[in-house]
Amino acid sequence: MVQSINTKVDLVMKGTSYIGLGSYGQIMIGDKGFEFYSSRNVKDYVQIPWTEVSYVYASVIFKGKRIPRFALKTKSNGTYSFAARDAKKTLRAIRVYIDPNKMLRSLSFLQVVRRGSRNIFQKIKNKFSRHSRTKSK
Repeated sequence: MVQSINTKVDLVMKGTSYIGLGSYGQIMIGDKGFEFYSSRNVKDYVQIPWTEVSYVYASVIFKGKRIPRFALKTKSNGTYSFAARDAKKTLRAIRVYIDPNKMLRSLSFLQVVRRGSRNIFQKIKNKFSRHSRTKSK
């Protein structure tokens, strides 16, 4: 059996973990960290201490009316994505333990497309500018 890292629990809610294939379970937020326990597999769990969390990203749509998922970026093990039944309530509970300045909105779909196209055009521009410099020598 898995031992919880929390001594006091603030919130327990149904949620989904997007580590590998999506798995359903319980999200637990307490005084020591964030925990996710799968409802099907006892060995499928995630425990992230608050000291290990560097940022929390929230995917915000419809001007903040809906938050479909959020992610916890850790200092050493990468990013973990989750969805909760009530994401706003979950993020408010996380905000008690994480500095609000470290809670960020993730990029929207259009921002990602714009950034990607800008990078593609920049690479093309750099390639042609290098190519023309080598021909003139």
